[in-house]
Amino acid sequence: MPSLGGVSVRRTHLFDQHVALGAKMVPFGGWEMPLAYPTGTLEEHLACRNDAVVFDVSHLGTVRVEGADAFDRLQSTLTNDLTKIGPGRAQYTHLLTDGGGVVDDIIVWWLDDTTFDVMPNASNTAGVLEALGGEDVTPERSILAVQGPNARERLSDLDSRLAEVGRFRIDHAEVDGVEVLVAGTGYTGEDGVEIRVDNVHAQVVWEALRRVGILPAGLGARDTLRLEAALPLYGHELSETSTTLEARLGWVIGWKKPTFRGRSAVDAERERGPARLLAGLVTSTRQPLREGSAVFHRGVEVGHLTSGNYSPVLERGIGLGLFSEDLAAGEDVEVEVRGRRLDAQIVELPFVRKAARG
Repeated sequence: MPSLGGVSVRRTHLFDQHVALGAKMVPFGGWEMPLAYPTGTLEEHLACRNDAVVFDVSHLGTVRVEGADAFDRLQSTLTNDLTKIGPGRAQYTHLLTDGGGVVDDIIVWWLDDTTFDVMPNASNTAGVLEALGGEDVTPERSILAVQGPNARERLSDLDSRLAEVGRFRIDHAEVDGVEVLVAGTGYTGEDGVEIRVDNVHAQVVWEALRRVGILPAGLGARDTLRLEAALPLYGHELSETSTTLEARLGWVIGWKKPTFRGRSAVDAERERGPARLLAGLVTSTRQPLREGSAVFHRGVEVGHLTSGNYSPVLERGIGLGLFSEDLAAGEDVEVEVRGRRLDAQIVELPFVRKAARG
């Protein structure tokens, strides 16, 4: 296994293509991933907001759970209610500890009556395997996320099914003679899809996407995009020391289900109310904000930022945090950056809404 900066890492099947394009490679979740290409994170971010980009997200896990008991295993373990969907659909859900902390946030692709692909974050695949059983098929496939207001228009030049797949729906399609599976999901706040392809054909699909004018983008832009969209990131807004309800994600709880892991803890938290709540803030300067920065309300420290950065669209510092007070939009706060406090304001989320489809 190769190493980067002394850290052992895995490489996606498209590693050589990223290097050939001049990408800056960094370790992330146990993988060596493109942070940005020579265009830079700012340009890649704005290209996604205004046109279409492709991210290699093959570092995300895929755990195949199949068999007559597959539905029951997922339904009794994960928080969301699979009876709300069916085969050919995808669902966002959480895996909790017995105490109600978040082990991971997950997308489930329901492929057929007895087959599910469970997609955890890169570093959490082993924990999901332990909780659900199944088979780790991550090494067999690549996942390409095509996102942006013009994503579907550009994809239609390859196969209309790529453009027509509905939000959180799954379909089969073809790219330059290669069969792929496509889902109407993503993680940027923009419209788009995720394409699964066997590794042996990944380069064919990658080159086809570039041929129709879709710009490669790296993890740097993916993070600033998800932050502008106020989408939670595992290890930041979600962790084993934080909860689904604190992140204001109660909609991923199947309250009518008889059971799921952590159910009693979640019920107790719901009864007493979350100890903290997620809120977003914007400063009046271009100073990027950073995770861990203390936030003060009326002179009293109320929590820390779980994520922070510079918003290329708003051209201001933005941040998300879990706070001991239920801070309403319009409230004035201060955020401590490098020893000095900056004025900021709580805002309604998301910070930036997705563009109209091109």
